[in-house]
Amino acid sequence: MLTVLERELGQTRLVAATEEMSLTLQRASRSLYVRETADFACAIADTSGRFVAYPQGIGVSGFLGLDVSHAVRTVAEREGLAPGDVVLTNDPYTSGALSTHLPDVHAIAPYFDGDEVVGYGWTFIHVSDIGGRVPSSVSVRNDTVHAEGLRIPPVKYVAGGRVVPAVDAFLRANSRTPEQNDGDLHAMLAALDRGRTRVADLVAAHPGDGLAQIGAHAREQTAARARRALSRLADGEYVFDDYLDNDAVSDLPLRVALRATVRGGHVHLDFTGTDPQVEAALNMVTQGRAHSWVLTRVFALVGTLAPDVPLNGGLMDVVDLHAPDGTLLNAREPAAVGVRHATVSRVNDVVSGALVQAAPDVLPAASSGLVVPVVFASAAGGTVQVVEPMVGGTGGRAGADGVDGRDSGISNLANNPVEVVEATVGVRVLRYHVRPDSAGPGRWRGGCGLELEIEALEHGSLLARGLERTRFRPWGYAGGGAGAATELLVNPGRPDERRLVVVDTVPLAPGDRVVLRTAGAGGYGDPFERDVAAVLADVVSGLVSVEAARRDYGVAVVDGQVDAAATAALRHVPRAVTTWGRGAERDRWDALLPAALLDRLAAALQTLPVPQRAPRRRALLHEVLAGLPQGFPAVDADESALAAARAVAERLVAGLAG
Repeated sequence: MLTVLERELGQTRLVAATEEMSLTLQRASRSLYVRETADFACAIADTSGRFVAYPQGIGVSGFLGLDVSHAVRTVAEREGLAPGDVVLTNDPYTSGALSTHLPDVHAIAPYFDGDEVVGYGWTFIHVSDIGGRVPSSVSVRNDTVHAEGLRIPPVKYVAGGRVVPAVDAFLRANSRTPEQNDGDLHAMLAALDRGRTRVADLVAAHPGDGLAQIGAHAREQTAARARRALSRLADGEYVFDDYLDNDAVSDLPLRVALRATVRGGHVHLDFTGTDPQVEAALNMVTQGRAHSWVLTRVFALVGTLAPDVPLNGGLMDVVDLHAPDGTLLNAREPAAVGVRHATVSRVNDVVSGALVQAAPDVLPAASSGLVVPVVFASAAGGTVQVVEPMVGGTGGRAGADGVDGRDSGISNLANNPVEVVEATVGVRVLRYHVRPDSAGPGRWRGGCGLELEIEALEHGSLLARGLERTRFRPWGYAGGGAGAATELLVNPGRPDERRLVVVDTVPLAPGDRVVLRTAGAGGYGDPFERDVAAVLADVVSGLVSVEAARRDYGVAVVDGQVDAAATAALRHVPRAVTTWGRGAERDRWDALLPAALLDRLAAALQTLPVPQRAPRRRALLHEVLAGLPQGFPAVDADESALAAARAVAERLVAGLAG
């Protein structure tokens, strides 16, 4: 039996190995999205398939709770595994939900001690293109997984140290960017080789079951520390819901509903009431189990309360979830999944909305709630690159403003340097900066969004996957206001100007310009209680305009100075302050369709076969909206019209529940 010190030192060596693997992969990779944006990760698992070591701050942070056991077992039962083998997969439905969409290609190497498997190395990358209907393989308008590209069930990509030629041929033939993909895949193999060497060193130092003891200790320590951290939350049940802008098939928003139960340092997330899976790429495959990527906000909360918690699969022991079958968070095959990150972003905001009620001094208001990789695909083919992974800000929280333009809610993605973008992609970057007047006002304001303006230098197409928060803005809390909505314009100010809400592929010609302004995050606390000097500093820095300072904060700024008398008068006027600052657009929708009514609708839809649920929901809601003059509840909608439409909804839901 290893001593505690030996187990602790072994755990540290494993984490160092994953960091070395990560740096190896990043430096050897070929694509911009891996090399600069860092959409990749590495880890080491024990023989259970759960991760026992995960790097701190290198690559994507949200996958630390994955389980590789299903993928390796599939191959082992079919043809066996030997030293030097590597398993490859990208298919959520056949990998045990290891992958979450097809561009995320996962590679797993069994690590041997003699003839015995002692653990696994794991890595994933987001490849530039894996085939399918559109360049980069990801579009919200893909209606099934079959439209999204090449599905790779768990297969042996490397056998005995050599790439399997037939598998390699399939991969190259099913991508628009075979050279980039090939370079990134070989970078993954280099990372796995580095991990193999480091694990072998550790096994030599602690033969027998030493590695198993180290891994079990790592997970147990993480679970124990996480449980202590979460015990700071007030026990109870907390409900919250929020929306995606639309289902990409219609203009109807999609609801994510949650009841969170906190008991003694354990969190249970019940997503009953969430809308059915849709015929668009917004679905998430969890196969009915707690999935690491749906739990990222809980992981972040643990890291906030206990920064010394090691990152590994032990975090999965303190949280579980229930997602009804055939819904957005437990989709059945062949649901499309390419833009699942938009849904997970909204899950983060919903989890924050529930748990902020349990820990109002810790949890923030809503983040900007989106990750939009802006992709440019050359019409000549062969070049598919992410210009920037656009995010917004983080929500304000008690005692601190949100962070401007740096929301890493579901990953640690980095921005691409402008110089590298212009040297690699056929665009010119005209503007890339923090977006003024986008932050939700509050005593502690939300983080500002970002603004990106690019000009096409050659014929190509634009994709902006995950475009969100164009309708329902990020909510504020404890009197804080909602952030600004997202905007995407093509050729602003020209006769052919277009404002886009749903993006499939947008053809671009040389000289066409695209402007994306991401949402700002929600504010926390009454903005009229914000320190006057802080408001002035925001005005001076250009984050808040003079007009917004007066309107949102009650601060009069004249010639770069605060007018104390005018400010006192503005702040003396009585105002209504509410707990949730969802914005007028969301308030009108809630007035039409209250949460209790939507819960009954979701329950009735669950009784139908999965393919019938989303169409029946759309038909019912369109019949309800038909009674409103604008077809959708406007912010100034007449109360009597809302009441009449709500009565129609009550009747239709009752009939469906039958």
